[in-house]
Formats: sequence, C-alpha cells, structure tokens
Amino acid sequence: MMPVMPPRRRIPVAQGSAAVSQWRDLGSQTPRVVLATAIRATLEELGLRCPGRSTEVRVPPFGAVQCIEGPIHRRGTPANVVETDGATWLALVVGDLPWADAVASGAVRTSGTRADLTAYLPLFPVEVP
Repeated sequence: MMPVMPPRRRIPVAQGSAAVSQWRDLGSQTPRVVLATAIRATLEELGLRCPGRSTEVRVPPFGAVQCIEGPIHRRGTPANVVETDGATWLALVVGDLPWADAVASGAVRTSGTRADLTAYLPLFPVEVP
C-alpha cells in the first residue's frame, strides 16, 4: 500500500489568511477572486490537517480536496462526500456556523460514514476576548 501524500500548499498561508479576513470584513461584497482564494486556501488547510483520501469535500465551483484517513478512493464518485457553497464553507471554517446546523438546514449535503466534519471544524475559530 502506498503512503498517502498530503496535498501541497499552492496558496501561501499569509495570502489565504488575508483572503479569509477580507471575507469576514466584506461578507457577500467580497470580490470573487478573494472569495476563491479564501475557499481554496481553507480546503488546502483541511487537507493538510486531515491527510487521507477517504472523503471528498467539494465547494463548487472553487475547489475540492480529498482528506481524512480511511479507505482510499481512486475512481468514480467517492463513497464519502461533503458539498456546500462558498459562503457556508467559510462560515464553517471560522466557526460562525455549527456543522450540525449547516447539515440540518441543507446548506451542507453529505453522503457516507466519513462525511461528518464535526471533529475537524472550525479550522480557524474566532477567539472571543
């Protein structure tokens, strides 16, 4: 069995952090290029923190990442899929939206036994002074 290689970082950490901060400040007024950078950077971060290929997290049209240890998916539709829109993904990433609420509302669609990201989100919780 070949070892699972984590995805390489394509977006520098500082650039990704700045994009997430700008999204937090501007919300729905965030320029599309900044939104795309924030989403892609956070997907990369998830892949680095939770290496594996058992689950695919999709945020169309911006990107997707395979993550979480377990059975490796090679071709076709993965058994474990998480899919959501960009604003929902970023709200989950920073802790503005609890995972259970996003799933219950239908803002996040999941399939498979490894599609629960509760243990991995938020990636960047907002610290309350």
